[in-house]
Amino acid sequence: MKPSTNDKAAGNLHEVKGAIKQTAGQIAGDARLEAKGRTEKNAGKAQNFVGKVEKAVGE
Repeated sequence: MKPSTNDKAAGNLHEVKGAIKQTAGQIAGDARLEAKGRTEKNAGKAQNFVGKVEKAVGE
């Protein structure tokens, strides 16, 4: 696979994992888990964006 595809796929995975952690933290009342989930979700969004930029540039 191309690096851009790998970045987008990994970014999507991190977004989903982060959303699950964030929701679990909300349900359990665990602010730390909720924050970790939010952080991972945002990192996934950033990685997904990097993949899109790489694809647009043509790498």
